[in-house]
Amino acid sequence: MPFVKRDQHNLVIAVSQEQGPGFSEQLAKDDPALAVFFTGITSAASSLHATDQDLIRVLEDVVDLLIAKGLILFTELPVDAQQKIMRRQQMRTAIGNTLDLISED
Repeated sequence: MPFVKRDQHNLVIAVSQEQGPGFSEQLAKDDPALAVFFTGITSAASSLHATDQDLIRVLEDVVDLLIAKGLILFTELPVDAQQKIMRRQQMRTAIGNTLDLISED
């Protein structure tokens, strides 16, 4: 059974597998207070994850801009980064070609 730390409003703010300073209260694993705590963590992580794709696209655009302006060379990036960027560019090109809904015919 986990040990919990509570805030001034009696909400669970931290969980530990071991008893320690501030972690003196032990709760059953199915205690509703733990469910509320883990739901909050999951929700926050989910919100952060939702913005990851947008941030990745922004970073790709920043790298492209820095290369276009000659501030960095593509070859100055670590080899792993070069490979990942090239893979994403190839994937985006392939997807773009399949999504071309208006042909020039």
